[in-house]
Amino acid sequence: MHPIRIGSRGSPLALIQANMARDALMAAHGLGADAFEIVPVITSGDRIQDRALADVGGKALWTKELDRALIAGEIDCAVHSMKDVETIRPVEIAIAAMLPRADVRDRLIGAESIEALPPGARVGTSSPRRSAQLLSIRPDLNIVLIRGNVATRLAKLAAGEADATLLAAAGLDRLGRSDVGVAIPVETMLPAPAQGAVGIECLAENDRIRTMIAAIDHPRTSVAVKVERALLAALGADCRSPVAALAICEGDRVNLSAILYATDGSAQVAGRIDAGTEVGERLAADLLARAPASVRALFAG
Repeated sequence: MHPIRIGSRGSPLALIQANMARDALMAAHGLGADAFEIVPVITSGDRIQDRALADVGGKALWTKELDRALIAGEIDCAVHSMKDVETIRPVEIAIAAMLPRADVRDRLIGAESIEALPPGARVGTSSPRRSAQLLSIRPDLNIVLIRGNVATRLAKLAAGEADATLLAAAGLDRLGRSDVGVAIPVETMLPAPAQGAVGIECLAENDRIRTMIAAIDHPRTSVAVKVERALLAALGADCRSPVAALAICEGDRVNLSAILYATDGSAQVAGRIDAGTEVGERLAADLLARAPASVRALFAG
């Protein structure tokens, strides 16, 4: 029997996450490393670095090559940063498990706080959410496009392409860079939906692989990510939509907080709901009903 082939983007962070999934599967099933093969797949998102995702195909740039490899039988499963996975997935593919969620916060690199940034500072990001959140706090800031993996973005910052940038704390921690940047409290900047979560997908009809992967699922993370992605689906959000959300499981209930923004941060609508079922859909309907036109226009819901 051939090794179980784990598909992954080829970035250093993606490969670390693929190894995390492999190690969890080894521990759960008493298998050795030789039972698995990590298969790097170059994605369009990795190749195209000079434009915002929204201008060149959205989040599918991170997944379509891995989806093709999975459907073609070239890999048995794929490991993803769930915040980069589009909300509507191919029917042939199932999210089989989530690893335990890491730190959901963003880290600011280049200043001790958002308030400490110099007037008119250039902050590098390609995230509509981060841009809107920064501008809602500091309308004087200048947002400049910076894309690439963590090392690339830090190098661009060091080269003076921006005065500061924001990176996910989870990614920095997984790369052994916990010393980089200052964590921004979620009360100041609510994270992207599914930030800090790593998911493993496989073919929906492959019962053997699906059952094997399900053994490493972290239930609270799965529930939280499912709720946050349900919110995105109900909003009709895409990679152009500035939306922040965080679900927290408390016993058998889920507390979901979310904020929708205008692109320039000049308007926003926030909400929170605590319920057992369909919290994403219910909060999405409430937010859209209360959102000003400048915010509602950015969502298809």
